[in-house]
Parts: sequence; C-alpha cells; structure tokens
Amino acid sequence: MANPKKRVPENVPGDFFVDSTCIDCDACRQIAPSVFGEAAETSFVKAQPVASADRRQALQALLACPTGSIGCLGDDDVKAVMKDFPLAIEGPVYYCGYNSPKSYGGNSYFIKHAAGNWLIDSPKFVTPLVKQLEALGGIAHVFLTHRDDVADAERYAKHFGARRIIHRNEVSAQPGAEVGLDGEGPWPLAPGFLAIPTPGHTEGHCVLLYQERFLFTGDHLDWDRDARQLSASEDYCWYSWPQQAESMGRLAAYRFEWVLPGHGQRVHLPAAEMRHQIERLAESMRARSQA
Repeated sequence: MANPKKRVPENVPGDFFVDSTCIDCDACRQIAPSVFGEAAETSFVKAQPVASADRRQALQALLACPTGSIGCLGDDDVKAVMKDFPLAIEGPVYYCGYNSPKSYGGNSYFIKHAAGNWLIDSPKFVTPLVKQLEALGGIAHVFLTHRDDVADAERYAKHFGARRIIHRNEVSAQPGAEVGLDGEGPWPLAPGFLAIPTPGHTEGHCVLLYQERFLFTGDHLDWDRDARQLSASEDYCWYSWPQQAESMGRLAAYRFEWVLPGHGQRVHLPAAEMRHQIERLAESMRARSQA
C-alpha cells in the first residue's frame, strides 16, 4: 500500500496519490491517462478523478501498479475492481494488469481461444487474477517474448499445466521451458499464431503475431504518445541496435493492426498505416545506427 507520507510533490490534492516508491514504469498512465501524468522519473496524479469511469480507471491503475506506489484515501470498493482484470482490449484479447516488478512493470496479455488459452509474458501471480483466468478456461500456452518479462511465468505454467515457449537464446531466464524456439524462424506455433524473430533488444527476442491483427511486441516496439508514432528505445537496447533496426524492417512484411507492447503504450491503426509507420521507424533506426 502506498504511503501518504511519501507522496511525490507533483500530486494535486485529493484522495489519489503516487508515492516515492514509483519506478516510472508508465502502467498507470496507460490505464488512466486523464488522472496520471509524468514528471522527472515518476508518475503523479495530475487530476483527481471525478467521473465514475475515471475513478474506476484510477483504481485499476492502483491494482496494476507493480510497486504498490498508488494510494487512495477514499472509501472505494477496491475488491470489486479486482474483477475487472483481465481488461478486454478487442475480441478475445485482454490486458492482464497486475504488472510485476520482476519485469520492471511490463505489460502481459491473455488470449481466449477455443483450442487453449494463451498468456503472453507474465503478470504477478496473484489470487484475484488467477481465479479470473480459471473462470475463463485457464492457460494452455505461455509465450515469452524475451528474458526480461518472464516474471512469474513458471508459477503460471505449473498452476495451469501450461507449456512455456521462449527462444533458446533466452532460455536461461526460464530453464525449464517446455518449448525452445531455434533456427531462423518464423515459427508457426498453432493455427493463427506466428512467432517472429526480432533480435536486437536481446539476442533471442521474438514477437507474436495473432490472426494477422494483433502483434505482441515485448520490448521491441511501442507507441510514442507525444510524437504520435511507433517507437523503439536505443537507451534500453541491451544487445544490438543495428540488429533491432533490421528486425524492425522485416516486420513490414507482415500484416497487423494492433501493437501490444510489454513496455509502453499500445496502439490500434489501419494495417496500411501500421506498415508505413514500421517502414519509417526502421529507416530512422538504420540511420541512427550508421551515424
């Protein structure tokens, strides 16, 4: 629980606040952008929620916060909001919430599928979410984009009897993984599911394309809210920026309309616009790598 005595000074007065344990992971700003803003290395409450929808989003952000850095002094029924997760994005695709500090607050996702449900990267292993996922039919497959965002994947796999899928160059983060991707790829994993190699951020980073519509991008690609364009981070590239640039360029060969990142803002764009954005980004990344 956040400590009101540690409120960051940027908070506006009111029930909701962010304390100094915030790691600036951006999760709250994605969930409740009308309530939370960004200061130097921290989130803060920029506007107290008034409308009931805004207040509920603020409570969802409180629950999703990986470090428990958001507090509320009101008499809201937080337990009722727990049942909101996983949050529907579109169709069978959901955002799990309960971001984990083990993955620096990375997002994870859930796909409800008749042939077995999928978890993409891992949230915290917490009872309220586990019960909701059980009610949705459990988890058959856990796709891990790379080593940074595995969090509690092993616990989820054990609890649900799921198989974990990760590239062999990342398997040291999940040594008991049931499926290790190897070779040049891409790898068809099941009808409608395609794993695509995107080395760069880490050596074995992969993304998952579902139904040629949803691209789960790990730490490879996200949406820049301010510049309103697709983006990648050279500052957080741990392996090879030139390789990440080339991996980005190859994504232009695939059709998709959603970018669903582990870190950063998700976005929905027409497929043609998405391809244009990818091509622009890859070109700019190549130019930076050659400078």
